[in-house]
Amino acid sequence: MNKLTLLLTATALSLSAMAAQAADKVTLQLKWVTQAQFAGYYVAKDKGFYEAEGIDIEIKPGGPDIAPAQVLAGGGADVVLDWMPSALATREKGVPLVNIAQPFKSSGMMLTCRKDSGITSPADFKGKTLGVWFFGNEYPFLSWMSKLGIKTDGSEGGVKVLKQGFNVDPILQKQAACVSTMTYNEYWQIIDAGLSADDLITFKYEDEGVATLEDGIYVLEDNLKDAAFKDKMVRFVRASMKGWKYAEENSDEAADIVLENDASGAQTEKHQRRMMGEIAKLTAGSNGALSEADYDRTVATLLSAGSDPVITKKPEGAWTSAITDEALK
Repeated sequence: MNKLTLLLTATALSLSAMAAQAADKVTLQLKWVTQAQFAGYYVAKDKGFYEAEGIDIEIKPGGPDIAPAQVLAGGGADVVLDWMPSALATREKGVPLVNIAQPFKSSGMMLTCRKDSGITSPADFKGKTLGVWFFGNEYPFLSWMSKLGIKTDGSEGGVKVLKQGFNVDPILQKQAACVSTMTYNEYWQIIDAGLSADDLITFKYEDEGVATLEDGIYVLEDNLKDAAFKDKMVRFVRASMKGWKYAEENSDEAADIVLENDASGAQTEKHQRRMMGEIAKLTAGSNGALSEADYDRTVATLLSAGSDPVITKKPEGAWTSAITDEALK
């Protein structure tokens, strides 16, 4: 290698290093493990959408022992994904989360019940055992039961709440008449385990009028006072939404990108492609901007939880359109 070649190589490496240094580091904490629920972010990284916006992205998978809000408050991430009920409850408890974008337009949450339990409508829940996720995911359920006038303390005329793990074993083993499921995940785990759609009846929170917003993008309120941070978030959201729209239009490819990023190797092509098809239905119609009507509906649902509401007053400053207003220009 001659001196000129060495010089050119050194220059190229130097320019590459400078470009890498110029990119703004953003750490994103997911709500759950690597799966098609988060395809838009993995697609945006794979397709270079973040790089084009000057963002050096790190995507951190979640898990059963990871609370996104705690990671954010502890400085382990710049931005997190969370469901709005959890985010608003966390905000009221003192961690000032702010929604800056809402990629998911619709809710995928359901209660899936065995028909042989005798349940044909929500009125039949009384006296039954229902599997419910906790760690912030119980709030929509509690609001729904309050709306129905059904107690959740196991007393007569109420329901017994089974603290459901992140699997569907209780319905398979008949430990519960119903379990919490998502349209894109646990419902299909039940099907794959051997029960058929004819064995089941589902109640979508969206259809019951108690749907709350899921999978929003949140940051800490104080960080938004920093102009450089706000600019970084504008570029992050713009790239993320490009990723989501690409994922919607290229469902199988998006699922394959997710699989390439699954370090655990736990996911399968069949499940991820099916999941991505369902996820695309939930992000359809969203450009990332939070609908005030959807926000108000979520708040009203959470405030209506009887004597034990999820939040005790209407939040102030819990969301902003400043980031999406700029990102969508």
